[in-house]
Amino acid sequence: MTETETNAYDVVVLGAGPVGENVADRTRAAGLTTAVVESELVGGECSYWACMPSKALLRPVIARADARRVPGLRQSVQGPLDASAVLAHRDYYTSNWKDDGQVGWLDSIGADLHRGHGRLTGPRTVTVTGPDGGERVLTARHAVAVCTGSRAALPGLPGLDAVKPWTSREATSSRTVPGRLIVIGGGVVATEMATVWQALGSQVTLLVRGKGLLPRMEPFAGELIADALKEAGADVRTGTSVESVTRENGTVVAVTGTGERIEADEILFATGRAPRTDDIGLESIGLDPGSWLPVDDSLRVTGHDWLYAVGDVNHRALLTHQGKYQARIAGAAIAARATGETLLAEPWGAHAATADHTAVPQVVFTDPEAAAVGLSLAEAEEAGHRVRAVDVDLSTVSGAGLYADGYQGRARMVVDIEDEILRGVTFVGPGVGELIHSATIAVAGQVPVSRLWHAVPSYPTISEVWLRLLEAYRDA
Repeated sequence: MTETETNAYDVVVLGAGPVGENVADRTRAAGLTTAVVESELVGGECSYWACMPSKALLRPVIARADARRVPGLRQSVQGPLDASAVLAHRDYYTSNWKDDGQVGWLDSIGADLHRGHGRLTGPRTVTVTGPDGGERVLTARHAVAVCTGSRAALPGLPGLDAVKPWTSREATSSRTVPGRLIVIGGGVVATEMATVWQALGSQVTLLVRGKGLLPRMEPFAGELIADALKEAGADVRTGTSVESVTRENGTVVAVTGTGERIEADEILFATGRAPRTDDIGLESIGLDPGSWLPVDDSLRVTGHDWLYAVGDVNHRALLTHQGKYQARIAGAAIAARATGETLLAEPWGAHAATADHTAVPQVVFTDPEAAAVGLSLAEAEEAGHRVRAVDVDLSTVSGAGLYADGYQGRARMVVDIEDEILRGVTFVGPGVGELIHSATIAVAGQVPVSRLWHAVPSYPTISEVWLRLLEAYRDA
């Protein structure tokens, strides 16, 4: 073991995923010296095992599905996908699991990278154990930002480790296409990975404990995606629990609550996330290892004026883009406090992550796509808002018909009938992922319905659904 070194910085960032990178970017832009600690690849989960590889896998699937709905083209794309080419496309977008480019970016902003496992060892102190076993102590004059993200949470089934199940990491990085794949779960990872591997040639069985898919979205989103998966050949079973899993001579056997045995080559558990806080030294500052870290809207941890928790670890919105938003807010707040500037912490202020509460957007890249922002009808009613839901069949929009023969989709906006603003918007259908930012602006900006009439959608685009929604609200 080498001699322990001590280095002082203004800010120490624990975790070099997109969230940690954005915190560092903002603090460096403010002139604060910043260290970033990373035990794996710079770029984090999103770059190598989540957003980028999953979307690289999904893009050929969706492009083929869209092409099959276009006259003059559908006959040319009836064959199977080239699985090897799709996997190679995925490898390209993960930089073949090398982080040279991201390391270069950190260097370009003047942040210091410390590779190794970082643990809090007291207030404003992080001890990094490097790959060679040497230790380095980093102290922070102003702030430590915990940006360690989350990991897949596995259920407590006996013998599960021996089965070597897939989690989201294996599902996005597999080098081969399993002949049969069981997917456990009904959320975003489950539906997207079922879509990918079914299209690449696996026989997918999707087992969902609840009543339907995508339970955090409007019910029709999960219904339309379930129908599409079934049409593609997947076996989708809701209200189904898994009581045990074994691997026998290489074959996975899942036994359901009814005693049915389902066999497959691999099994993916997409059953939630857990914070990566179990081994980062929280106990040294009076916090519980393995816990989510509660924060205020400036992302400062409750009871610790120097500690910030940004991204998944605070459990506010487990989405890369939302974590990056929080990072921009946190970085600005750290800089303001460090330099004595006035903190603009009122709702929608420069140092308040207000969107986490009312305007979180998300796209599920299945076929069809599902996109939503803000509150669902049920969530709005539960929050005490007086609202009305307005639904439109997307197939009635000219742009949708031009986009694809037999277009199927649905749109909903949830209108606050007292304030006449939108509390939430949901789109389901091919290509709707690119519509959601317009809805995000309307919800985050609290744009009155009366003003939305003056936001004229171009004809003939799918965006004309906005006019249909406004007409439906007016005529109801």
